[in-house]
Formats: sequence, C-alpha cells, structure tokens
Amino acid sequence: MKNTRYDFDPKEYSPKFETRFLAPKYWATWLGILFAIPFSLMPLRLHRWLALCAAKKVVSRSKGQAQRARVNLSYCYPKMPQKEREEIIYNMISTAGAYLMRFPLLTLRNRKWLARNTVVNGLENFNEQRSTNQNIIFLVPHTWSVDVFAMLLASQGHSVCTMVKSQKNPLSEWAMSKQRKRYGGRLYERSGGIKPFIKAVNDGYIGYFLPDQDHGAKKSVFVDFCATTKATLPVMGFLAKTTNSKIIPLWTEFDIKTGRFVIDIYPALENFPTETPEGDATAMNRFIEMCCQDKPEQYMWNLKLLHSQQDGSYIYDTPLPEEPQ
Repeated sequence: MKNTRYDFDPKEYSPKFETRFLAPKYWATWLGILFAIPFSLMPLRLHRWLALCAAKKVVSRSKGQAQRARVNLSYCYPKMPQKEREEIIYNMISTAGAYLMRFPLLTLRNRKWLARNTVVNGLENFNEQRSTNQNIIFLVPHTWSVDVFAMLLASQGHSVCTMVKSQKNPLSEWAMSKQRKRYGGRLYERSGGIKPFIKAVNDGYIGYFLPDQDHGAKKSVFVDFCATTKATLPVMGFLAKTTNSKIIPLWTEFDIKTGRFVIDIYPALENFPTETPEGDATAMNRFIEMCCQDKPEQYMWNLKLLHSQQDGSYIYDTPLPEEPQ
C-alpha cells in the first residue's frame, strides 16, 4: 500500500468543528445524525423495503424532485413512453433512498469493509496510466454513490483531490467533510476557484471532477445531450491541457439488491482535448448518454440539469411536452 500524503495546502477546504454547533439551532441536525447512525446498521432488506415504499409516495407527487426528473427525462427522451420514464424515476428514487440510509456506513465501517463491498471493473484503465506517472483526472457524472471511488482510492493510499460545493448547514457540511476525508485527500471549495485543484493535480494528486451540473449559460456552451441541448461546462479540455492529464471517465453505481458499490472505469478519452470547447463538452455528454442507456436510475435526474436554456426560458415551471402518439 502506498503512503497517503498529508502535505498541507493553505487553500484546502477543511471545515472545523465549532462550539456553536451545540446550540439549540442545530439540535435537529444532531438528532438526525444520531438516528441515522444506528439505523444504517439495520439489514439491507429493511432499507430496500423502506426505499421502495418512499419512492411510491415521491413519484405520486407533481412537484419537487420527481417532477424535475419528469421534465429532464421528457426533454432528453421525448420518444420514450411515459410509463418507462416513470419507471426510471421510481427506480432512481428507490436507489437514492436505500443508498442514503446506508450512507453513514462509509464512516462507521473501515477500509476493509469498503474494499469488500466495492466491485471495480476496468481497474486496468487506471493502473495503465498511473504506472507511467501520468497525471489523471477522473470525469465523474453525478450518480448517487459518486463519492465512493474517491474514498476507496484514498483508503488504498492514493492521493486524491476534488472540488465540492458547501452546504448551507455548517454542521452537516462539517460531518460530510469529515467523512470524505477520513482516509486522506484534499477538498477544494468551488467558490475558491479552480487554481488550487489544478496545482494539486500538477503536484501528483489524482483529480476527481464532477463537471456535469448546469453552472449557467455564461460559463457553459450549449451542446447536444440526448435529444436536447444542455448548458455544459467545457472545463475538462482546459483541465487536460493545463495539467497534462489523461481524462478517465468513471461511472459509479449503488446496487440496491446487494448493497454493493459498482465502479466502472473506462479507457481514457481518445483525441482529447478536442480542438474546440464545444467538442470537449460534447465528448463528456456522449459518455453520460452511453452510461444512462444501461443504468439510468443511477443518474441524478432530479437535479436542474436543464436549468439554463438558450432562449432564457425556465422549463421547470412550464407544462411537459406532449406525449408521443
């Protein structure tokens, strides 16, 4: 096992415990944490049953996460029958529920448990690049178990860095950061800019980057995504050039039947970066499209993936497109 690096970086994001977290304002959060810890140790079959029950209720609603997923899927797969889209949403919410109920296990259990409960496919695609001291940045779409492989790498002694967006609740943010960094690695807050992340990769850290959320029209290019267009960050090409890195696509899965995490590591993107930002963004979207064909329930369709529209409209408040006849 390699020795994990703990070298100090003053720009690293590392929330500290504060005495104000003991104030009544945060008691509800503490109760949630104290309940979640023993509950996560309950059998998987109980978590799965509760997740399936909760999914039925959530899917029946015409607002919130289920509705955002409906809008996203209707634009991305307009020819797909509504029944099939509803099934994806039901499976997505079931997956999310079971995963979140078991989420504390990533802190409560040790690295042996993590390795035993994680299946990694395509590890040779990582080892091949790492054996030549090649800089690497993983392209990681927003799936429910998105943090798992970064933690697994860190638990095996690899130096990993990633960027995060802080939560509004500082107590929850502190607890989440403790979990993400329990085996080492670095976190950088998005509001601090991308330069610290670039420096870390240039210093030999493995980059773990989630670029598929909608960050606004000004920072994005509009390129094809499934059957629609999506405001997409063209940042992966820039990062590849700036850090002389290979971009390795990654897809993470939580198997609701077994409780295991499944990691699919793909070969590094060929002929990347492309000649244009639009080409870089399109390459990323095509990878996500490919993965969603087989395992659409793993993707976070509940996010406002299509928030930015070229015409300035806001599609999440408008009626859904008509169903195909």
